[in-house]
Amino acid sequence: MASSEEGQVLGCHSVEQWKDLFQKGVDSKKLVVVDFTASWCGPCRFIAPILAEIAKKTPHAIFLKSVAEEYQVEAMPTFLFFKEGKEVDKVVGAKKEDLLAKITAHATLTA
Repeated sequence: MASSEEGQVLGCHSVEQWKDLFQKGVDSKKLVVVDFTASWCGPCRFIAPILAEIAKKTPHAIFLKSVAEEYQVEAMPTFLFFKEGKEVDKVVGAKKEDLLAKITAHATLTA
């Protein structure tokens, strides 16, 4: 991914954009953290600036914000963690400590 996109939570506003950004994450072999969110969701609004701070401090992971329906998310916010296109973990709810723990556990630098 371009360095200008590192340290940011990238919003996906179309299926094409989602597929493109997700594929870039798969190709980079970095951890991809996807925040399934909604503008009406209070806990989503609470966790958004926290996720943005984590993204700034974790350039070896890719952070996406999406409303993609293909993952059958039933509660918001839900965070899914992917490595090389495969789901490796999940956090449901605005749980800062759990989110940090999962990112730390999975966002290892690849050689």
